[in-house]
Amino acid sequence: MAGPQKRKFFHRRKVCRFCADSTLVINYKDVNMLRYFISERAKIIPRRISGTCANHQRELARAIKRSRSIALLPYVGTLDT
Repeated sequence: MAGPQKRKFFHRRKVCRFCADSTLVINYKDVNMLRYFISERAKIIPRRISGTCANHQRELARAIKRSRSIALLPYVGTLDT
């Protein structure tokens, strides 16, 4: 008597969007692009979720921190309690 069979779950390998498209440039002034990489609590999204490579993740973190320091991006997201 065989039990229920488990399905093998296939994870698609995420590709760094900056490596794939060389025209994209990480710039601390480009707030719309940087908002894609922060959560609604204004935390930087890790590379295992965003799919960026290590070099571009470091550049992203640096750009987000720079834009926070000149008040283009928030340090803290909205706190709904």
